[in-house]
Amino acid sequence: MRQNPARRTALLDGAIEVLARAGSRGLTFRAVDAEASVPPGTASNYFANRADLLRQVARRTRERLTPDEADTARSLQGPPSRELVTRLLRELFERMRRDRSSCLAMLELRLEATRRPELRADLSTLLTADLQESIDFHLGAGLPGDRTTVVLLHLAMSGLIADDLTVPDILAPYSPDELIDAMVERVLPPEPAA
Repeated sequence: MRQNPARRTALLDGAIEVLARAGSRGLTFRAVDAEASVPPGTASNYFANRADLLRQVARRTRERLTPDEADTARSLQGPPSRELVTRLLRELFERMRRDRSSCLAMLELRLEATRRPELRADLSTLLTADLQESIDFHLGAGLPGDRTTVVLLHLAMSGLIADDLTVPDILAPYSPDELIDAMVERVLPPEPAA
């Protein structure tokens, strides 16, 4: 297997674009090579097989969708409150919209995982770690709510993001910001009176 990290990243980013545009059936080594603008046969030198490619694409989408630490630190300025949770969720929503390809690729990977037990195991591990990191982040930042609150917000945001990316017309009558406001208001416990 080749070890040029920049080339590997270009191939993985190409695979993300292919998945987002053509779905799992369109994901071939040849299509990845073409998308990454590399010579034919390059992807097969970097990935042992399709399962290896899918596993590494899942990890790469996570890298691409993870916010920059400095951005997160700036976002956390101010007291932990419902308003801060709302701002963080709005930023999450916009980050997902900005990297639509990674989000769509991850949805394709989830569907492919229903047919590939090894991918299901890999995604389960990856997504369980993501959820736990969200819980740890929320509680560690002293944001209102508990573990279950974070899981409920995660589930609601996952649905909002999936619908916005795949069938946005059903959400056309609604403002995403207003939906996020309502979500936080209804899921988070009221803040204690000062």
